[in-house]
Amino acid sequence: MSDILQTLTERRSCRKYKSELIPQESLDKILKAGTFAASGMGKQSAIIIAITNKEIRDKISELNARAMGRTGVDPFYGAPEIIVVLADKNVPTYTHDGSLVLGNMMAEAEDLGVATCWIHRAKEVFESDEGKELLKKWGIEGDYEGIGNLAVGFADAAKNKPAPRKENYVYYVD
Repeated sequence: MSDILQTLTERRSCRKYKSELIPQESLDKILKAGTFAASGMGKQSAIIIAITNKEIRDKISELNARAMGRTGVDPFYGAPEIIVVLADKNVPTYTHDGSLVLGNMMAEAEDLGVATCWIHRAKEVFESDEGKELLKKWGIEGDYEGIGNLAVGFADAAKNKPAPRKENYVYYVD
């Protein structure tokens, strides 16, 4: 087993990826880590969509860029794979549940030597008509909201140094 604190302190968001896919075994472990995230009342409101198909990945990238108000850019920084997390809006803790899923997957990926970056605008993408159509095509039904996207792949650049931790981050009350 790894030292989780070391893994967490070494993890950085990656903004430049190699084009090669990560091994299926690594992807499976990352996805499994997401399924073991804590969730409010154990409801497991989140669902995880792993996208390894380049055409679909590029479509999600295009929709995400459009939601950002830009075209001709790749919000996923060239990552060959993306993982989308949605959560059931009928569960009061759905945004927290989905966020924890993303956090677990980022930690597991780091431990496996896989780079990640949390990319926003999943909500906007899957509220769009095109996003809803994709969910329907994939057989995903329900009252889901996009929580976040995870760019996944091998880094094609050195990691940045960690930013200094802010003062007054932690308060002790006794």
